[in-house]
Amino acid sequence: MKLYWCPKTRSLRALWLLEEAGVAYERVLIDIRSDLAKSDAAFRRASPMGKVPALEDGAVQMWDSGAICAYVAEQYPAQALAPPIGSPLRGAYLQWLMFTNAVIEPAMAEKFAKLPTNPTAYGWGSFELMISTLRSALEPGPWILGERFSAADILLCMSCHFMGQFGLLESEPVLTAYAERGRARPAFQRAMAAETQ
Repeated sequence: MKLYWCPKTRSLRALWLLEEAGVAYERVLIDIRSDLAKSDAAFRRASPMGKVPALEDGAVQMWDSGAICAYVAEQYPAQALAPPIGSPLRGAYLQWLMFTNAVIEPAMAEKFAKLPTNPTAYGWGSFELMISTLRSALEPGPWILGERFSAADILLCMSCHFMGQFGLLESEPVLTAYAERGRARPAFQRAMAAETQ
């Protein structure tokens, strides 16, 4: 398995996931900010859009962090990062697995671009609705599925981590504590160490 990655990008999500999954993988550094990334044929086969993370696992090639999380959690189930089909937690898991890319990121773009909110027209609602929905779901804690840590937590904790770095969680103790729990996990710490090597 190969992970194409670049520091200070969404690649950290996939690094953390692979560390949690405990699978062997090779990190391939791709500087997506350089022209070399555009000419790297193996990388462009794995990521036609030139984005990271990108994953190559045999014949499988993917380049979306959410899809990579879903794939690895199900393809390599030893660490039980996804509830199995038929589990009563499965629906909530899938909903929250998609929340980062489908709701959090567009809501953050709305916030940074100072766009007028339009909760009835925007699929993500609004930044405030996103925050309140996530906070309510996490209040019982410690993870999005209660006591069970899952691949969805990797995406959500990373989102809270980045929102905290941008000063968007100053009055959100529930979300701040959630990000801290994620950062305390040994697999996260290994991913951060790899990020800075």
